[in-house]
Amino acid sequence: MTTTMIKPQWQRMTSEADGLGESPFWHPSENRLYWVDIPGQRLRRMKVSADLSAVHGVENWSLGEEPGCYAPAIQGGWVIALRSGIYRAQTWGGPMQLLAAAPYDTSRLRFNDGKCDPDGNFWSGSMYEPRDQAAAVLYALQADGQLTAKAGEATVANGLAWAPDGKTLYWSDTGAHCIRAWDYAVDTQAMTRARVFAQFPLKPKNWSYGTASAHAYAGRPDGAAVDAEGNYYAAMYEGHRLAKFAPDGRCMAFIQTPVQCPTMPCFGGADMRTLFITTSAHGRSAQELQDLPSSGCVFAMRVETPGQAVSFFKN
Repeated sequence: MTTTMIKPQWQRMTSEADGLGESPFWHPSENRLYWVDIPGQRLRRMKVSADLSAVHGVENWSLGEEPGCYAPAIQGGWVIALRSGIYRAQTWGGPMQLLAAAPYDTSRLRFNDGKCDPDGNFWSGSMYEPRDQAAAVLYALQADGQLTAKAGEATVANGLAWAPDGKTLYWSDTGAHCIRAWDYAVDTQAMTRARVFAQFPLKPKNWSYGTASAHAYAGRPDGAAVDAEGNYYAAMYEGHRLAKFAPDGRCMAFIQTPVQCPTMPCFGGADMRTLFITTSAHGRSAQELQDLPSSGCVFAMRVETPGQAVSFFKN
């Protein structure tokens, strides 16, 4: 059975491209979209009008090292995963307090995709930059400030998300083209009944942009978001699409994206019915960037089913 390809109208929301945009979230009280530019070593944010017709006050926060992800905090400010560890900041561009040093060799690994769980604990997975072994780990920052390893055996941690009832946790290994799922207990953080939620064919060895192999390749799962009905949206890096999955694992549709490399979706807007995506320009060929000059920009489209609100860090 062939999965339907939907070709929606996306609106470009930024004019300055990111090297590799990632980990977007919508701050409901600020009406702002936040995201990171990993190779640009900066955090970014902007205000968006309700009808997507205007963007106001795009702001950048330069860091001096790569950010993987961040999340808003209940007491104000943010919790931020950088290569060197997880930090807490109260003001935009202000001082940062180290909460937990990176538990890995920072010359070979860094934090990547992450977000808070439904109970307000901050989770972030690492990525193993040589990419020749499954050395990446999923960590959770506990209330006492300790980092606890929750899962492993991945190369590039991505796709972290929870079902609306909090009873399913999703996590993907981009290098393995695999999305995993676990039964999850919010009160104990227990992960049980590990399983493969979706497995995609590996990238063809002869893949290159604009060739027949590129058109046939569905991409590999990057960042993800879950809507209010429990559908899982995975950005398919190099696949020119998002993949939308039902909670039972059925691929409901592919949603074509305006660039080859979407990196992560998130829901936002006052009604949570705006779907944003970050994208990548980093390492793309000259031909791809010529054909798709908006690579690295943020895009948005309206959807029928709303998404879930961002979970705030509780400490």
